[in-house]
Amino acid sequence: MVAHHNPRDKARALNEALESCRTREVAENAFFKFPRGGQSVSGETIHLARELARCWGNIDYKIAELSRDDEGGASEMMAIAWDLETNARASLTFIVPHLRDKRGGPERLTDVRDIYENNANMGARRLRECIFAVLPKYLVQAAADECRNTLETRNAEVPLPKRIAEALSAFAKIGIDKSRIEAKLGSTSKFTAVDLANLQISFKSITRNEISADDEFPRLEGSAPTISKLDMMEEVLEGPTEEQRGEAHTETDLLTRIQSAANREEWEAAEKAVGAADIDDEERLELSRALEAKRAELVGGVQ
Repeated sequence: MVAHHNPRDKARALNEALESCRTREVAENAFFKFPRGGQSVSGETIHLARELARCWGNIDYKIAELSRDDEGGASEMMAIAWDLETNARASLTFIVPHLRDKRGGPERLTDVRDIYENNANMGARRLRECIFAVLPKYLVQAAADECRNTLETRNAEVPLPKRIAEALSAFAKIGIDKSRIEAKLGSTSKFTAVDLANLQISFKSITRNEISADDEFPRLEGSAPTISKLDMMEEVLEGPTEEQRGEAHTETDLLTRIQSAANREEWEAAEKAVGAADIDDEERLELSRALEAKRAELVGGVQ
């Protein structure tokens, strides 16, 4: 009744959505990419879906755990999105095994927090589809186009060659050199703003562990295998080396590490580093608060 008596202004809602898509924070997290059947599949993320639902208004959406079988190791989940004004409704019921894919095979989850975060991750993917099912197609398409335009024109005052060089430098830090990028996409000297935007989407997907570096940019024949970001995080979780144990960490270094965590593995590595750091109680309390804030952010915005 409230929704019917307060109908959305479609023109205003569309303008608000497009304005939001012109911000870097929304545009950089608007797209995902992951491997399937030897190819890369891409699309719009749950981050964009939630933002569009906020702008469109009069939409109720949620993820719910209907039941949990700890002995069987699975939860029954439901995702639903409901346009309260038009009464359009989309829902999905699905089973989520309490498993985490790791090197060497899936790992059984028993910790309550791990199970919750795994359920939230799987649920967010279905929720994304439900939200997009009740939103107008023209709204979603216009928002996606505006996000791509933002990625293409962001820092437009900076010369394109410099922006490409900065992107290549960022890829080098995660173990992907220029030759691998050019082997797939062609000479970087001929890159356009569109090519750079697509490269940024690939970078975000790799750092979020949606797709591996070797899947997105295959290694050249004879080159050494790339250590993925997930592999590096697992090595950290297995424990520091003797040399690393002797390395000092300042509060600023640890805070930067927490704030830059892009997924659960990086967050756990940061938490482990805080626990092992030689800092006073006041600094540890501040870092613990930062850890909790980052964990809430990651759980609320999983893919």
